[in-house]
Amino acid sequence: MQNGLRMLRLNTGIKWQAPTFAAVRHYAAQPKRFYKQTNVLCTDAGYEVTLDHRKLKTPNGTLFTVKSEPLAIAVATEFDSQKDHIVRSRMHISALCFTAIDNPNNLTKLDMVNYLLNFLATDTVLFQYDDEKALQELQCNEWDPLIDWFNRRFETNLQKTLSITPPHVTDEDKIKIAKHFQSFSLETLHGYTFAVDTLKSIVLACAVIEQQINVDKAVALARLEEEYQLKFWGRVEWSHDLSQQELQARLAAAVLFVHFNCSEHLVKEKLLL
Repeated sequence: MQNGLRMLRLNTGIKWQAPTFAAVRHYAAQPKRFYKQTNVLCTDAGYEVTLDHRKLKTPNGTLFTVKSEPLAIAVATEFDSQKDHIVRSRMHISALCFTAIDNPNNLTKLDMVNYLLNFLATDTVLFQYDDEKALQELQCNEWDPLIDWFNRRFETNLQKTLSITPPHVTDEDKIKIAKHFQSFSLETLHGYTFAVDTLKSIVLACAVIEQQINVDKAVALARLEEEYQLKFWGRVEWSHDLSQQELQARLAAAVLFVHFNCSEHLVKEKLLL
């Protein structure tokens, strides 16, 4: 029987090949827009967002409620700007609100402050080059004024480094910066963290949030070395430009989130006066 099958294969000339399997990635489909209009409601608990007659909820199923009316309007605007599908990756303010409300990692204010302080020793603007004169001059002209401003603002003494060795940050400086962040609410600290993660710099994040520089300038300073290298190696428009615009969108959302959360407390203080 085996000899017969072997002869049959030889006579037909058909080669036996092992089946091949191609790797296929499956991505979650973007949800379709199911609502026609958005609205903001004022309740005793705060401000809510409605999608037609449905109240907006977080990914964990918690009712969306914030204390700042401008923040609720910003979230409603993000949902209203969606077209046929809801692109969550572009809704940074909504994502920040959901994270602050759900707090999926159960973070405390102390956790958030310690996370921010850990950026001090690896801050982008504190690491500068000394082997390329043109780049070093550019960093001195653009970054040093902000380091000086940060030291005056928080009465610290942060020093830049010209090597791969992290700069030394004293415990006294950490305490002063920690007191500043502890004065904010947990929700506001989520915005600060988002800004620091975007810029990889606590100095730049504080400068843009306190309106010393604008969002575009802050992103440009965070990408200073990359932009310097692009002058020699060229720019890929669909890649580098898209990355820059994404950073600008993320940072703008973080700045608005912080200011909207702080404005609610400022209004309360003025009313008490």
